Amino acid sequence: MNGQTKAYVALGLVCFFWGTTFLAARIGVSGFPALFFMGTRNVVAGLLLLAFLTAKDRSARRSWNDVKLQIIPGLGMITFGTGIVGWCVQYIPSGLAALIYTSIPLFTILVNLAAKSEERINKHIASGVLLGLAGIMLVFKDNLEYLADPQSSMGIWVALGSCVSWCLAGLYVKKHPGRTDPFFNAAIQMTVGGLGLFTLSAMAEDWGNLPPVSLKSLLALIYLILFGSILTFGAYLYAMSKLPAGLVSIYAYVNPLVALILGALVLNEQVTWLTALAFMVTMGGVFMVNFGYQLQKKKQRALNTYGIHE
Repeated sequence: MNGQTKAYVALGLVCFFWGTTFLAARIGVSGFPALFFMGTRNVVAGLLLLAFLTAKDRSARRSWNDVKLQIIPGLGMITFGTGIVGWCVQYIPSGLAALIYTSIPLFTILVNLAAKSEERINKHIASGVLLGLAGIMLVFKDNLEYLADPQSSMGIWVALGSCVSWCLAGLYVKKHPGRTDPFFNAAIQMTVGGLGLFTLSAMAEDWGNLPPVSLKSLLALIYLILFGSILTFGAYLYAMSKLPAGLVSIYAYVNPLVALILGALVLNEQVTWLTALAFMVTMGGVFMVNFGYQLQKKKQRALNTYGIHE
């Protein structure tokens, strides 16, 4: 198997396994405190990855400054990002959580525009943002019963807030890329994010009466550590190193579809025609945003070729 074929296999793994993490998280937290569960997932995954990197390259020199740069991304992307979704799926279907997370590219555009007013958007990006927002409105319309329930409503709003947190942390990473390898960065981010989740758990959950870990929660935890964190992140980095970024970004279209199908098959979560329409509209918006940025990059490369500056 050549490098190109391996890259496509890696992309396939990302498309599938990241889509399954919403279901695995919902199963895992069904019998165990959610924040503690997600904290354990990330701390164990981060420490295992860090131990592997240390054993593989003991000569690598990493300073405290390298670690410090990953604290904010760890808190933003893990603690208040994907980690807190484990709390949300106690009250909303895993498929709905996945649909909400498709809005991340759209929130990223809005956050970047707010933080960097000179950034330009073309008609494709603008149309994509509007389509994505329409998709989010359809998601809300199809889930009015969850909005009527206080806990489920809180789950939806916290999931949306976690998307914004992820985007803000991504903006920070873009401005402070650091000098170390991405695997080390990921290990520190997962460890820091997991410790942040433990802190939230200590404040919100009763550690004095932790229930015994059920077999399904334990299996979900192992699955999320090995497949949802370590394997899939490694596959993502490999695919990014071998394939165009625009091609790799298709995982954003496939993940929610996988989550919706698995949620319906395994947990009998309802998928209505309006949910399907919301999925297609939101994915259309994400596609338009990506297409708009690809056009911008092509235009900029052409201008650079002829030494023209806008």
